[in-house]
Amino acid sequence: MYEHDVIVVGAGGAGLRAAIAAHEAGADTAIVSKLHPVRSHTGAAEGGINAALREGDDWELHAYDTMKGSDYLADAPAAETLAQDAPEETIQLEHWGMPFSREDDGRVSQRPFGGLSFPRTTYAGAETGHHLLHVMYEQVVKRGIQVYDEWYVMNLVTDDAADPNDRECHGVVAYDVQSGNVEGFKANGGVILATGGPGQAFDHTTNAVSCTGDGHAMAYRAGAPLEDMEFIQFHPTSLPSTGVLISEGVRGEGGILYNAKGERFMFEYGYANNSGELASRDVVARAELTEVNEGRGVNDEYVHLDMRHLGEERILDRLENILHLAEDFEGVDGLVEPMPVKPGQHYAMGGIDVDENGQTCINGLYAAGESACVSVHGGNRLGGNALPELIVFGKRAGRHAAGDDLGTAEIETGYGPDVEDETETELPVQPGSAGLDTAGGVAADGSGVATETDGLIERAVEAERTRVDHLMDKDDGVQHAQIRAKLQKAMTDYVNVFRTDEGIRKALRVIRECREEYQDVYVDDPSRTFNTDLQQTYETRNLIDVAETIALGALVRNEFRGAHWRQENQERDDENWLKHTLISWEDGDPNIFYRPVILEGEKTYEPKVRSY
Repeated sequence: MYEHDVIVVGAGGAGLRAAIAAHEAGADTAIVSKLHPVRSHTGAAEGGINAALREGDDWELHAYDTMKGSDYLADAPAAETLAQDAPEETIQLEHWGMPFSREDDGRVSQRPFGGLSFPRTTYAGAETGHHLLHVMYEQVVKRGIQVYDEWYVMNLVTDDAADPNDRECHGVVAYDVQSGNVEGFKANGGVILATGGPGQAFDHTTNAVSCTGDGHAMAYRAGAPLEDMEFIQFHPTSLPSTGVLISEGVRGEGGILYNAKGERFMFEYGYANNSGELASRDVVARAELTEVNEGRGVNDEYVHLDMRHLGEERILDRLENILHLAEDFEGVDGLVEPMPVKPGQHYAMGGIDVDENGQTCINGLYAAGESACVSVHGGNRLGGNALPELIVFGKRAGRHAAGDDLGTAEIETGYGPDVEDETETELPVQPGSAGLDTAGGVAADGSGVATETDGLIERAVEAERTRVDHLMDKDDGVQHAQIRAKLQKAMTDYVNVFRTDEGIRKALRVIRECREEYQDVYVDDPSRTFNTDLQQTYETRNLIDVAETIALGALVRNEFRGAHWRQENQERDDENWLKHTLISWEDGDPNIFYRPVILEGEKTYEPKVRSY
């Protein structure tokens, strides 16, 4: 068994920043990651970091833009914390060696992004996330923080208090990909989940194959609710053949979207008469798909993004990486022809229910980054707000887990006195594992919840070793890849940019079929070392759980808000839906409830019509 004060699961931007902060607060800190840190998906972030750094801008404007962009579903204390802390954290990155792009006078460059009232997106070419990872990993190495890379965390270890608010997280169980060993990690102070998003629940995504919602699913099964999972961002500009991201920085620099008729449709058809291509992402994504659906798409699939008019010098200086991506994956030279783009699943606004210190309702369990929901993004994330979230809330989670007093949190977590139970929606199938034989082996609940604290981690390790043996010893059944492909197709077909009641119900039926088929899953690869088939079988179970929460949230939210478009409900309903959707796993039976949105922080944010 390995033992540390703070264990950070995941080594992307949030995980690295959390580990640095916990170490600085005096904790013996370790990172456990299924990837080497600089291979984390944060490295694919291209656009930049929103921070109010210049004269004429301030944190209040940033907070207002964030609340408006969220369609007033973000919690004000979270949005204000992000806006207030982002400048200091961005400057800290610069001091650590972040190679930000600069103006001729030496100032750090900032450019416009969608939904911003001021050009506050700080960037490093079109590879901001790549540089961010390397700069922070250097700090981790400099401090001597232990990194267990290529260790796949299978489960959390928590006790079995009836009320999740009374539970405590004691550590994790992980699989060493190199040796095949399953071992325990004891956390004396806290476990911080920084495992990224669930993009692989969809088959057209900008996310890496490693983004399988592991932290979401483990926290969910341990008793921490998932919040606002229905709000999935579909980025307007991904490459059609692969889903590879084309940065919003292209539009920030002046790139233009055209349909097949050569029309600048954001203006021509009134989608965003003021902001055009720099409207918020949900608005632009819906506009593009509307153009395709109404017969004005290129090859009935995509639209064109044109940056030729920016000139070769400016493109090579600020967007060179985009040229390589377009050439490598689409065979297009962005200097002489427009690039094909279409919406692709990009980001989960929802996640593990946490407060502004990163703490869940389970004592000793934290989450940060895309795996968490503070909520700072609400119904729609603004471009350039993901990276400051990583460094601001990653730092706060690390400090709090290490024992620093950050004051009383304003945001509640878990099931409390202010919640409202979902009682109206009739579900098409029984969700969760209810009705399934989960007595042992692969079908076990896998929550990591145990009945006695003595020897807790040791018993959790043995349970996972038994589970692995069960998967490996079977010689037939269903392979996880078949189940995953079926799940991804259903989510892309039915829980995409445009959603209908009937479609979401179809998705839930398919998810139920996937869960039933998973009871007969097996691992075909007999190797005990470097067995990625085993790891991906675990990941597929996590995707089933997370996809189900996305579809459940989409079904019960009967309104159109942010990224959640409902054919049957074409209006935002502030009277009934200024509330967060939460889903908790109660012995395999998902429970849906709601908590009011917090619109009062240092400022009060009255919901207004969101137009661009």
